[in-house]
Amino acid sequence: MDSRRDATNGVTGGGHHWRLRWPGLIALVVAAGVYMLLPDSLVLGPAWALPVALAVLVIGHEIARRGGRHELSRGIGIGIAALLTAGVTASVILLVERLPSKGTNPSSLLRDAALIWSINVLAFATWYWEIDGGGPLCRARSGYRSTDLVFPQMSDGPAASPGWEPTYLDYLFLAFNTSTAFSPTDTLALSHRVKVLMMAQSLISVVIVGALIARAINTL
Repeated sequence: MDSRRDATNGVTGGGHHWRLRWPGLIALVVAAGVYMLLPDSLVLGPAWALPVALAVLVIGHEIARRGGRHELSRGIGIGIAALLTAGVTASVILLVERLPSKGTNPSSLLRDAALIWSINVLAFATWYWEIDGGGPLCRARSGYRSTDLVFPQMSDGPAASPGWEPTYLDYLFLAFNTSTAFSPTDTLALSHRVKVLMMAQSLISVVIVGALIARAINTL
């Protein structure tokens, strides 16, 4: 039997579950590292506060998962995405407030905006990863049957792939496209919660790009 579903107690095999988790964990480490690169003027409180909070939540997530409290672990995973989103939103607001300052270096502004944009992509990739199809554990245990998203591999046509399941890269690709094109490209959003998330992600990206355009016009 497939190791994703061979445990009668509802817990996936350790090796397979680790393969499911590591891309998301790496993304969180990258997001925390990028956040610490932001200047103090674009973060609320000390720059280390959010990465430390993320580390605490990740540890709690792992403890809950190992203890078989999967609803709690999923709730913590969603909390991680919410914390990242809150940090991004605060940084975007501070970025916009900084625009009127004549002492703002254009190259520094571009760098900081790119950093915030990158965190935004990782934050919403985590959102999609945690909520789609009941979360990664549910997808691994029961197979991928989603009411949230429709990937090309799930539709009829040459891209169809029976038994296909999305990986973290698929959600990262979706988040990247949403932040770049301000809309999904090859993936359909079905549920209201995913549509709200995509609108929020696009809005944050539009504000970041708009802030850069406004600054560029002011420098002419």
